[in-house]
Amino acid sequence: MKLVRSQARRAPAALLLALTLAVLQGCATTGTQSASYNPRDPWEPFNRGVTEFNEGVDRVLLKPTATFYRETVPPLVRTGVSNFFSNLGDAWSAVNSLLQFRLQDAEESVARFHINTFFGVFGIFDVASDLNIEKHREDFGQTLGRWGVPAGPYLVLPLLGPSTLRDTAALPVDWQGDLLRQVDPAGARNTLNAVRIVDRRSNLLRVSNVLDEASLDRYSFTRDAYLQRRRAEIDRFQDDREVPPPLPDESAAPADAPAAPGARPPQRAPAQ
Repeated sequence: MKLVRSQARRAPAALLLALTLAVLQGCATTGTQSASYNPRDPWEPFNRGVTEFNEGVDRVLLKPTATFYRETVPPLVRTGVSNFFSNLGDAWSAVNSLLQFRLQDAEESVARFHINTFFGVFGIFDVASDLNIEKHREDFGQTLGRWGVPAGPYLVLPLLGPSTLRDTAALPVDWQGDLLRQVDPAGARNTLNAVRIVDRRSNLLRVSNVLDEASLDRYSFTRDAYLQRRRAEIDRFQDDREVPPPLPDESAAPADAPAAPGARPPQRAPAQ
């Protein structure tokens, strides 16, 4: 039994290693760069293939299940389910805020977890928000970014979706910090994980419907939105440090375009 548990704990690391090998193999088969090469997404052919696989799984399994869940479960119950899993996330957010030396954020996350767990019936009711205690969503990928680890190339993970090389490397730590890992027996833990997946997908139904109806490249839109959001989550903690300029393809305006009203002119380096 101990051997089985040990192998189960090593499964995420084995999955990550297999994924890394697959990425390297995909990069080896796409040595030439296309005209639309994006420096943030050098593995685009591989990522698009994984995206198609994920969309197929979503179309056949996840979206129909999430739609059925949303149509049959009362809104009040769905809200309680979302609050329950969100409350579990507050505990891990508190740890990462502490690792980032954001003591006030850590204190607020700890307060949210305790208040919602004890007075909100294990987080089913979000009492902390009613008390105006701010919610913070932090993970180990953001912690690495806070201490200067670059995001690295964009990467789409099978079943997990958009990520970066940094966030992928941080996943095993996030999995270890997930409180659902402490649920025993395994059957109850797996059931809770399945409910969490369906709950998250149901909360994204409106977004996916808008993307389905819009005439755009879903892959490019999802990639750019994910990278922009993750960068904003890191850069909000770097007010006291010089934020690196955006990559050339992130700026829509040409270099000689007039500045927006109220914008400060660029600083020139002093002459040597």
